[in-house]
Amino acid sequence: MSYEFLQHYWWFLVSLLGALLVFLLFVQGGNSLARSLGWTEDGQRMVFNSTGRKWEFTFTTLVTFGGAFFASFPLFYSTSFGGAYWLWMLILFTFVLQAVSYEFQNKLGNLLGARTFRFFLALNGVLGPLLLGGAVATFFEGSNFLVAKDNLIDATAITPIISRWANASHGLDALLNPWVLVLGLAVMFLARTLGVLYVMNNVEDADVRSRGSVRIIGTAVPFVVLFVAYLVHLLLKDGYAYNPETGIIYMEPMKYLHNLLSMWYLLIILLVGVALVLLGIIKTALCKDYNVGIWPAGIGTVLTVLVLFLIAGWNNTAYYPSTADLQSSLTIQNSCSSYFTLSTMAVVSLLIPFVLAYIIYAWRAIDSRKINKEDIKDEHAY
Repeated sequence: MSYEFLQHYWWFLVSLLGALLVFLLFVQGGNSLARSLGWTEDGQRMVFNSTGRKWEFTFTTLVTFGGAFFASFPLFYSTSFGGAYWLWMLILFTFVLQAVSYEFQNKLGNLLGARTFRFFLALNGVLGPLLLGGAVATFFEGSNFLVAKDNLIDATAITPIISRWANASHGLDALLNPWVLVLGLAVMFLARTLGVLYVMNNVEDADVRSRGSVRIIGTAVPFVVLFVAYLVHLLLKDGYAYNPETGIIYMEPMKYLHNLLSMWYLLIILLVGVALVLLGIIKTALCKDYNVGIWPAGIGTVLTVLVLFLIAGWNNTAYYPSTADLQSSLTIQNSCSSYFTLSTMAVVSLLIPFVLAYIIYAWRAIDSRKINKEDIKDEHAY
């Protein structure tokens, strides 16, 4: 295995984790719509118990995504997670609120009341996907940071800090870019759409399913409009290209469109992914008895997001551009771990299929029976 192959291999694995994370945001999307989907007390509790079966999958994938980035591309981890810490702290804070709210909303002696913790779940359902989508958008729109690797060998440096944020906002400035907000909102509405599809599939209640068939239109239309707008913007905008011979970062017109055309197989995967998402949405909206739309839409989401991640890093592209200093931009070549680290982890990654098999087994065991009103009478129910 060459060093170049390992760099591309690990970017693929990180991209796959990111794509799975976006799919699993249906938990957040379902929580943000729990009141309108459930409406009654029993209905809301069925929604929360449905998403509550899966919130650990989302949280674990988020942590694994960060851990894989740290191990394979440590300079990105130190730059983004260390520099843009306000953005990441907000994301993590909302996910911690989610975990606490699930456990305490119906506990005896709960001083804040169930409605307060349900508000926290809805807050995580909105802010979590919005901020994560905004963080992904910075892979294409850039962030305001500086990288100085010479600080490691500079004897006069007080602290050998490689990267630092160029302003005091520490990541929140990304939200001032309208296109970052467009993709963030697109991910938020995608999470709500997937949440509706998941609840319709997982909750065996005629009232909840009928409400879902109506809500799907109100969530899917904004998602499609926002996503198409961002995709057109992305394919037409100048991108951040990397010359592997000189190490120079430069602007290339329509770079991401060129990436899709040169890697034609990714273009095919993107079209298939988009078609599957639309299939799941449209068939659910039109067919009264169709309630398995989460699966074509979920698979399509993974394929689509995977392609977006790959065109951000493959084909000599800077996946984390710097708006403060173009040459500080990060590529999979200048930000990765050593050959020894990547090759050792590559051997360990051969266990991934077994982990996925266990996840599928656990998922099927959890969903062996649909959620109904009897489940919320259990003392262990959320």
